[in-house]
Amino acid sequence: MWINNSKYQIEENGDFTYTIKPTGDMKTSVTLFLSDKIIVEDEALKQITDAASIDPESFVFATPDIHTGYGVPIGSVWVTPNFISPSAVGYDINCGMRLLSTPYRAEEVEIERIASRIAKLIPLGEGKKNLKLKPKEIKAILKEGLPATEELLIRYGLIGNAEELKLLSYDILHTEDTGSLKGNPEKIPPKAVERGIPQMGTLGGGNHFIEIQEVTDIYDKKAGEFLGLFKGQLTVMIHSGSRGLGHEVAGHYMKLAKKYMTKTGLVAPNAQLLYFHLHSKEGKDYLRAMNSAANYAFANREVITFLIRRAFRETMGERTFYDVRSVYDVTHNIAKEETYHEKKYTVHRKGATRAFDMERMKGTPFESLGQPVLIPGSMGTASYVLLGHKTSIRSFYSVNHGAGRVLSRKQAAGKKGREALISDREFKRAMEGVYLICDDRRRIKEEAPQAYKDIDDVIEVVIGAKLALPVARMRPLGVLKG
Repeated sequence: MWINNSKYQIEENGDFTYTIKPTGDMKTSVTLFLSDKIIVEDEALKQITDAASIDPESFVFATPDIHTGYGVPIGSVWVTPNFISPSAVGYDINCGMRLLSTPYRAEEVEIERIASRIAKLIPLGEGKKNLKLKPKEIKAILKEGLPATEELLIRYGLIGNAEELKLLSYDILHTEDTGSLKGNPEKIPPKAVERGIPQMGTLGGGNHFIEIQEVTDIYDKKAGEFLGLFKGQLTVMIHSGSRGLGHEVAGHYMKLAKKYMTKTGLVAPNAQLLYFHLHSKEGKDYLRAMNSAANYAFANREVITFLIRRAFRETMGERTFYDVRSVYDVTHNIAKEETYHEKKYTVHRKGATRAFDMERMKGTPFESLGQPVLIPGSMGTASYVLLGHKTSIRSFYSVNHGAGRVLSRKQAAGKKGREALISDREFKRAMEGVYLICDDRRRIKEEAPQAYKDIDDVIEVVIGAKLALPVARMRPLGVLKG
């Protein structure tokens, strides 16, 4: 088991919590939220201790979906008052989740029909194009985020009257930070803008998905009613990010960070873990560019939402358009400026999502509830809705964003002469009862349920460690993948 790893001094603290004490180059400890059911790679442990080797004033956490990433693991939280790191955010800036409720019971909807219609309206897979932005539209979106999508939605006929416009206002209130971070388009490299112009309203590839689900369990009836969820209900979950634009922003600033660290004498714990001093010009530029890419991702999920509404209107009738409601939209792969104990920190959440309590949600529709948290499993397995709570402070209000991989993409699908660890028969059995639409049949096994940790084991840690409170569980009925 991983806690017997002799390279690290690991203490078990109870409540699914472990601590790696500082050894070697580590300047602070690492807190891990795990159980003996969860596999952790040696490389992921090394990467999380690398994050603890930079700043003695920082706090470092591993969420239960931890697995090897670029520079730091996916499923990591690095809280520092002194630095900002494009590596600790990642390439897909604001890769996030949005959950939509519908007025239907799952048994009332023909899954194949609605899934097929959604797939015709929303391109799946890498490099796809859909709504083309005008220069002034992309500039406004990069600066303002979700609220700046109004003109685009009207131009493409996705908003046609005042009642439909109210849906945009509703979505904004049901999005983390109202879908608008302080961005600066001038800090975005031109190639990123070029890639972003034609990709609005596209899903992307890899682990991105649109999933049609059924609510199987409600754990908190009052919270479920508040969020508009009921047992047997049909819901739709969206997982998409900042597309090629975000990838270009990340790559551009990682190159700059490498030069900056050489110039200033900063030391990288590993070749991929690159960072700036927080208050340097370069650090400030990255923050604004990252926020702009995040704004693009918020806008992209909004356009996808309106396209899904259109699909329901075309298959289920006119009024359905207005009854598809945003439950909440959460972001991961982001760095946020947050204040704790009257001290400002940059909270990097890579493959992790925010889980604010009621106090920190004041002034939002969720001040009596806490922030909704969306944690999907893999395709073919369950997803969960939870709530941030005052006890979430122990991880600086952070939880995992999903199940987390146990097999690499190459291991799962088999590449370059290697036999796949997941057979076609095993994949088919795992997806039994789920209608699947995918853009690339050759690579789909990369995202097989067997390539991921057991989501129920992961959620057991989240709840047991008091990082969030459970509200609902959904199972997949239809999956759309790149």
